[in-house]
Amino acid sequence: MFLSLSRDKQSDLQSVKDYRPQTDGQLLRILLHGPVGAGKSSFINSVQSVLHGRMYAHVLADNTSGSSFSVHRKRRPDTFYPFVFNDIMGLDKDIDRGVHVDDVKLAMKGQVKEGYRFNPESALSDDDQFYNEHPTNNDKVHVLVSVVDANTLSIKSDKAVAKIRTIRIEASELNIPQVAILTKIDKVCPELNEDLKNIYKVKLLKERMEKFSVEVGIPMNCIFPLKNYDSEINLNNDVDSLILSAMKHIINLGDDCINFIKSQSKC
Repeated sequence: MFLSLSRDKQSDLQSVKDYRPQTDGQLLRILLHGPVGAGKSSFINSVQSVLHGRMYAHVLADNTSGSSFSVHRKRRPDTFYPFVFNDIMGLDKDIDRGVHVDDVKLAMKGQVKEGYRFNPESALSDDDQFYNEHPTNNDKVHVLVSVVDANTLSIKSDKAVAKIRTIRIEASELNIPQVAILTKIDKVCPELNEDLKNIYKVKLLKERMEKFSVEVGIPMNCIFPLKNYDSEINLNNDVDSLILSAMKHIINLGDDCINFIKSQSKC
């Protein structure tokens, strides 16, 4: 995992922009989950900023409200990128707060309709109007992305880690690949603000990634440290490179999942 930072931003950008599923009309669905304030919405905005070539701020749902929503990324004014982000209410270390783990499982199966407001006290029931009894391949999740604040990894509670691990295990049982994104890396090591090319030389960051990998079971080559755009007013090539590298791997894994589902349906 700890190789040199990608020097060919343009190649990764083109790879993401050119992605098309083999089946017409097929969407690649990416589900983001993780603790409150980890940067899920900021990651979506950052991806859109890179693809637009300018700072972009889409109005997203408040993590504390429990709303679910999807975001298609426009390629041109009249077309859309074939991948969709679902951002859901944040996990919380307390059992009675944050998104219900069972609801995340239902979302991965495509059984949660758009607009459902997550209730931390109870999971979606099969007689609810927002329960999708017959999900299509476009409703199902093809990549599960755990978004975690790298600066607080060392103080995560056992309960918070257990929630992430439980959801990851469920995703594995559904043959959904998993990726982790570690945000706010500049808070772990402030000198990264000056030069992100040193990201793979920061010992503390590597140690936290290794610890997280062991705790939740996501391999190191599927953990991507990056910095989201938040207060910046201009794009930065090194920030873009990290975001694009993560997106390229997410798309590749998601495409493999789509093809696996397709092959299984023929059996």
